[in-house]
Amino acid sequence: MRRPASLLACLALAFSAAIAISCAQTPSASPEGRAERAFKSAAHQGPPALRAFLADFPKGADLHVHLSGAVYAETFIRQAGEDGLCVDPVALSFAKPPCSGRLVPASDLSGAMTSANQDLYDRLIDAFSMRSFVPSAGWSGHDQFFATFSRYGGLKKSHAAEWVDEVATRAAAQNQQYLELMQTPPFGHAVQIAHQIGWPTDPAQQDFAQFRQLLLDHGLRDEVSTDREDVRATESARRQIEHCGTPQAAPACQVEARYIYQVLRGNPPEQVFAQTLLGFETIAASTEAQDGGFVGINFVMPEDGFLSMRDYSLQMKMLDYLHSAYPKVHISLHAGELAEGMVPPEGLRFHIRQAVELGHAERIGHGVDVMDENDASGLLKEMARKHVMIEINLSSNEGILGVKGADHPFPLYRAAHVPVALSTDDEGVSRIDITHEYVRAALDYHLTFVDLKTLARTGLEHSFLPGASLWATQDVFISPAAPCKANAPGAEKPSTGCKAFLDGSQRAAAQWELERRFRAFEAKW
Repeated sequence: MRRPASLLACLALAFSAAIAISCAQTPSASPEGRAERAFKSAAHQGPPALRAFLADFPKGADLHVHLSGAVYAETFIRQAGEDGLCVDPVALSFAKPPCSGRLVPASDLSGAMTSANQDLYDRLIDAFSMRSFVPSAGWSGHDQFFATFSRYGGLKKSHAAEWVDEVATRAAAQNQQYLELMQTPPFGHAVQIAHQIGWPTDPAQQDFAQFRQLLLDHGLRDEVSTDREDVRATESARRQIEHCGTPQAAPACQVEARYIYQVLRGNPPEQVFAQTLLGFETIAASTEAQDGGFVGINFVMPEDGFLSMRDYSLQMKMLDYLHSAYPKVHISLHAGELAEGMVPPEGLRFHIRQAVELGHAERIGHGVDVMDENDASGLLKEMARKHVMIEINLSSNEGILGVKGADHPFPLYRAAHVPVALSTDDEGVSRIDITHEYVRAALDYHLTFVDLKTLARTGLEHSFLPGASLWATQDVFISPAAPCKANAPGAEKPSTGCKAFLDGSQRAAAQWELERRFRAFEAKW
């Protein structure tokens, strides 16, 4: 067998068997060491070479994905044509038929293309995303980003399976295996009940337990089955699209998807509480049934919105109460998606801390203004001690907040030993993918190959998949848990005891698969 030159040189200098063994096990001779050298070479050559290297790098999980924001504009335009919708060329949005006056049939933009239609098509893509966006007086990246979501409304709900397929197909092409997709299921009945009951204006009269019981007594649970069926139907249709379970199965079938229940926090208190309660009830039912649907809850909509800011502490208190009633429901929260100047300075001082301490967040999405928090160093220590993970979204943080490079707290979280993982947020709106985020993180923050492996491992470690972790110590990816301790992680044939452990834990099984993919990737170098 031919040995690498570095190993032969090492052996030539060996004076004992012990030294020879030490040389043979140096990192540079290992598959990981060879992959590290290839990574460094690609990084030295620049972004295109590094992207090519990282395209097939195993990326584990993407835990911060808004489903509608992950779909590219071209898909929405095609589907609008299929649905018979119109395009308003002034508002640059979809509109209901009839397509008369200034309204253009969306089908004109997905069929025979004229020069005039091409111009509208291009402008529509720009309106649905951050493509070609340049800030102007009175219209920031924040404004453009959040405005996109209302422009492509009106599409048929049945397209959700196609959206999941698109996101999963893109993930599979980048060697990613798990997604947690944020989605807002039906909640109209719950809101109707909440409005009928009404919310007390006097804080002294705001009894969460009483309001919860009134909502349940008036039939809030009637909507739980609807919400659970919403994602079950989406997953079933997606698997049909991908021909899963057949010889023609698409690679996307290997991407596992779970769902995060989105709560719209920019609404009145009674509506936010009712929708949050419905989310907790739905997740609890899905968890008990182990149906692979909703696995956690999150609050969405701009954090700097009037109601989001005014009611932030109230909403965290709602979560504090509901967590006490449903302690097994996982919580991930958007917090700290703010920057200096967006809100008064006092608005930057407490959101992340309250999300952790009152909201019981196991993960924080964004966390960009952490160093503006009161006692920021103490908060970082608390998050590290509690293993609260940060979902890092580099591209959307630049697009929405204008925060990038040295101004981003990503390296500060890492230095404080707060677990972090990369995610895409809204890859369709940002016109990026997860590989883009890995390339950006590696180059902007001078990460090593092992650093990137740690990011991928951290994502699966903090997924809301059920079961124990593969690793003996949380966020320390060195020694496997006792049942697999004698096994090489990711080996093709784990021992009987290890296999039984993996069969009983979806989380550990996914982590084992990531290690298998690492072994396969590193063997190429």
